[in-house]
Amino acid sequence: MNRANLLTSVRLVLSPVFFIVAYLPWWAGYRFALPATVTLWVLFVLMEATDLFDGMVARREGIVSDLGKVLDPFADVVMHLTFFLVFAAFNVIPIWMFLLLMYREIGIVFVRLLMIRDGIALAARKGGKIKTALYAAGSVLGLMMLMHTRLGNLHGLMPYLPWVTMAVFLAAVLMSWGSFIDYLIVLARHRRDALSER
Repeated sequence: MNRANLLTSVRLVLSPVFFIVAYLPWWAGYRFALPATVTLWVLFVLMEATDLFDGMVARREGIVSDLGKVLDPFADVVMHLTFFLVFAAFNVIPIWMFLLLMYREIGIVFVRLLMIRDGIALAARKGGKIKTALYAAGSVLGLMMLMHTRLGNLHGLMPYLPWVTMAVFLAAVLMSWGSFIDYLIVLARHRRDALSER
C-alpha cells in the first residue's frame, strides 16, 4: 500500500475512535466532557487533513491508483457518517437528516461497485467535491454545537448557531442528492455506451 492510501486508511481507523470519544462523557461521567471535546476536535482536524493530503501526495508522487480512487471516497463515507451519527445521537441534527445522508452515501457506494464491476474506477466529480466541502463545514458547526451542549461556552453564538448549522446541513443534503443524481447519469451513460459497442 502506498503512502497516499495509508493516509486515506487513517480515516477508517480513526472513525470508530471518534465515536467512542464522543460517547466517553456519557459512559464514564461528565468529568470527561472537556478532554473528550478537545480530543474530538483533534481527531476531526487530523481526519480532514488526511482527506486533503492523500490526494496531494498521490498526484505529487505519481501514484494515483484505482485502489485510491475507490478507497478515498469510501473512507470519506465512513468518516462523515460517523460524524453525522454522533450529531444525530446528540440532537445536533434530526435523525431524518442523518438517514437521508446515509442512504445517499450507501447508494453512491453501490454505484461505484457497479462501475468497478465494469472495470471503471469512478473518481470524485465536481458536485461530489462541493458536497464534501459542505459536509466538512457542517461537521465544524456540529462540533461547535456539541461543544456548547457539554461545556456551555458559546452562549453568544447560540441565537444563530443552531439555525446556521441546520441551513448548512440542509444544503449538504440537497447537494449530496444532486450529486448522486449526477453519478446515476454517468452510470446510465456508461451502460448505454457499453450496450452500443456490443
